[in-house]
Amino acid sequence: MAIIYEKRDQIAYITISNPDKANILDKASSDALSDAWKEVWEDRDVRATVLTGEGDKYFCAGHNLAPRPDVTDEERERLRMQRTYWPLSGTVNGATTGVDGRMGDHYPQIWKPVVAAVNGWAAGAGFYLVLGSTDIRIACAEHARFKFALLSQGWVGNGPGATLLTRQVNYADAMRILLMDEPFGAEEALRIGLINEVVPHENLMDRADEMAHRLASMPPVAVRMMKEFVIRFRETPVDTAWQVQTLMNTLLIQTTLDGEEGRNAFNEKRPANFTGALRKKGEAFSDPTLEEAERLEELYKSGEY
Repeated sequence: MAIIYEKRDQIAYITISNPDKANILDKASSDALSDAWKEVWEDRDVRATVLTGEGDKYFCAGHNLAPRPDVTDEERERLRMQRTYWPLSGTVNGATTGVDGRMGDHYPQIWKPVVAAVNGWAAGAGFYLVLGSTDIRIACAEHARFKFALLSQGWVGNGPGATLLTRQVNYADAMRILLMDEPFGAEEALRIGLINEVVPHENLMDRADEMAHRLASMPPVAVRMMKEFVIRFRETPVDTAWQVQTLMNTLLIQTTLDGEEGRNAFNEKRPANFTGALRKKGEAFSDPTLEEAERLEELYKSGEY
């Protein structure tokens, strides 16, 4: 079984299950992982995901670098060149599009929160998977190790790892990881801000599960839109991004019930029950009288509403 997919309490659990081969992303596991991301994306009952690897040694140690035995060196060189100039439809940089048309099937950025439980080596494609597809990251102190794992082989890599890394940690740390291509552990990953927490291996999944349950308790539509907002607009000018955020917020208030539920729960000092329920389209506001219009204008200008 290339991956294990489970769902409990509105949380999806994806476990890369190829331990005899260091949980690498071979064709079977890549395809299975792509299908799992589609399931997470489309199942509206899923509010958060935990991604991990089977065992206590490997999260994901990269791609399967072994070529098909029936492909000659000349054929391989020709096909790689052809991929550069004549990419197939339905692909992104040589990878099938999968659930996310921008990032291919390996490293999608789905609009739901993903918690990484890094249980062992995250190298090459495994490192990219942490960078590209996860939002909150927990690593075990004993076994988690990280490595770019390409420059020392004479490559810069086909994946998005270098670009994502330089946007997620500071320049000096990113360049040391990329240029020296040396492995580093969980404590160093925490120091540079690559991960959120380091925990003992025995507590790793419990802590990931705790975080996922917290995420699942939040308003699902607002969570989805917050993640989409950050990913889509993190490089736009602040004033433009602010405008988009305001529009998103107005949509949430006007077209879902969660905003009202959150405010009522706060005022009533009770836990909120967020459902993600959508409102029906309503009738237009009635035209105000002159007196009502003056009051509305006064309130609008005061900002106290």
